[in-house]
Amino acid sequence: MRKAEIKRKTNETEIFVSLEIDGDGIAEISTGIGFFDHMLTAFAVHCGVNLAVKCVGDLEVDAHHTVEDVGIVLGTALKNALSDTKITRFGHASIPMDDAIGVCSLDICNRPFLVYNAKFELEKTGDFDNCLTKEFMQAFAFNAGITLHISALYGENDHHKNEAMFKALAYALKQAVVPKKDGKIATTKGVL
Repeated sequence: MRKAEIKRKTNETEIFVSLEIDGDGIAEISTGIGFFDHMLTAFAVHCGVNLAVKCVGDLEVDAHHTVEDVGIVLGTALKNALSDTKITRFGHASIPMDDAIGVCSLDICNRPFLVYNAKFELEKTGDFDNCLTKEFMQAFAFNAGITLHISALYGENDHHKNEAMFKALAYALKQAVVPKKDGKIATTKGVL
């Protein structure tokens, strides 16, 4: 089974993540940041993974350490769960959320990179700093070994823009982790 469990403790956060790639979209998320919990739940449901995230962070400082560190641990869990790299590798999704469109293209290739394009109207959505979406995506991509291009092409509502991006990430990742039927690694190099 393609799954991983990771525990990470620092002076700023204590995190447990359990990820099962071939799941049923079951999410048990608790980070102390309501909107971030909602985004991670949407990600799990739409990606079809089983995901448990428990994070206790220094929210009295702000949400940055919690969001970034969850991205680090979730990315590491994905990388560990995909020890067999005979996967489709590439994924792309364009997801509407009312007035917003989120677009994601990714390559699970062991060459981490982030191209991020989103502008928000407000500083926060609920209790979530909108600037932390980029921090999460960067931490996730770099620790999972993913080249990630993600954008909110347009939209007026920041909730919708964030959610469209998290759902686009979910659908693109769902495509990319599909095992290759021929049992070969999708690269001319012979390794990823």
